[in-house]
Amino acid sequence: MRSLRTRLALSLFVIVLGAVAIVGLAVLRGLSDALRDEALDNLQMQAIRYSRGIDVAIDKGDSARRIDLLVRDAADNATARVTLLGLYSNNGALRTYPKSDSTRQVEIRDLQFDVAIDAANARTPQTAVEAGDAGRVGEAAIPLIYENPNTKQRTVGSVVVFSRPLTDVDDDVRVVRDRVLFGTAVALLVAAIGAWMIARGVALRVRRLEAVADRVAEGDLTVRFPIESSDELGQLAQTLEQMRRQLAELDDARSRFIATASHELRTPLFSLGGFLELLEEEDLDEEDRARFITQLRQQVRRMQDLATGLLDLSKLEAGSLELRRERTDLGDVARMVADEFAPSLFVHESHLELRLPPEPVIVHGDPERVAQVLRILIDNALTHTPPGTDLVVSASRRGDRARLGVGDFGPGIHRTMLPRIFEPFVTSDDAQGSGLGLAIASELAERMDGRLAVDSQPGRTTFTLELPA
Repeated sequence: MRSLRTRLALSLFVIVLGAVAIVGLAVLRGLSDALRDEALDNLQMQAIRYSRGIDVAIDKGDSARRIDLLVRDAADNATARVTLLGLYSNNGALRTYPKSDSTRQVEIRDLQFDVAIDAANARTPQTAVEAGDAGRVGEAAIPLIYENPNTKQRTVGSVVVFSRPLTDVDDDVRVVRDRVLFGTAVALLVAAIGAWMIARGVALRVRRLEAVADRVAEGDLTVRFPIESSDELGQLAQTLEQMRRQLAELDDARSRFIATASHELRTPLFSLGGFLELLEEEDLDEEDRARFITQLRQQVRRMQDLATGLLDLSKLEAGSLELRRERTDLGDVARMVADEFAPSLFVHESHLELRLPPEPVIVHGDPERVAQVLRILIDNALTHTPPGTDLVVSASRRGDRARLGVGDFGPGIHRTMLPRIFEPFVTSDDAQGSGLGLAIASELAERMDGRLAVDSQPGRTTFTLELPA
């Protein structure tokens, strides 16, 4: 029972069995009632038709022998037993007594004919089913109403009862029941085989997915999940295949990240080792020593920036970097960061222009992280543009979105680099830098429900941070 195939097959079989049982019982029960009602209706129509002669004879006062003859004729015509019952009152309750019977038996022992009392009380024809010695018997009672010529009062003087065994109905129901049971058995056999085959097919598909999942769990990301249909299992396979592709991309990115980080760290480490060996030489003059020490500081600073960038990027990817969301004026952030870069702009011989609207541009974000993104964009512009290239920092709002842009008038980014510009360790030229700044800025923008976009052409490059206003 732990097998999905067994449980699914058993479930399908039980469902089919329940459905067939309900339908079979409903058909047999309805068929039996319908055939019985049809037999009683037919018997009642014949009783009404063939009891008229008996009624006329009684009204005329014919002899008992004549009435017996009419009763037997009615029985022959209706192919039923005909019984004429008289009525009398016993302590206010009607009782019957036999007056004539088509079987020539005055005493009636096997049938009670309670339907005659019902017909006499209702003064309308009545039908009923009574259990006799030979099985069920259908009965139709016709009240014979007598009108007193003096008082004009109408009373029921006698009741004629037509009765016929319901063996034909029972035989028909038995035949139908046997055929239904046989058809049910065949249907259940087919359902069992079909349910087993369907369950087996589903189980095999699940096992194929399980086998691929085991290989993926073992680290084999080249295997593919089979997508065999568009049903629920097909959608599950499609989802698993999408997961596998994402895992493969993450694994490839991890490998590239480790390789690139190792390369980025190896270069400054080799440089540090080389400069330290040179500094160990005794005949090194002070000018060269000072220059080497400056290079050492630059390489150390480069390693510090790389380590800080790797740490920030790992926190962002792990989702452990906390953001403080509050009302932030992009204009205030732009003025503050621009002031911080005054020495760097002086060294770069560049001018930074602030294009800010008179009214505040308010966003719902972390002011420190917005400032971090702006610092990355300005530093990126200074790093990848020639000295003397001017910069523009702008803030604006359009609808429910606010924008903070950093533009420069440098040579621009080659169009082949634009699709990968926000990937880690990707740089647009051979300038110094870890290639992590834009990746961090892009991740920070997404964490604040915004995005970072770039538009570049020769002579103009603009990075735009878009945030919810």
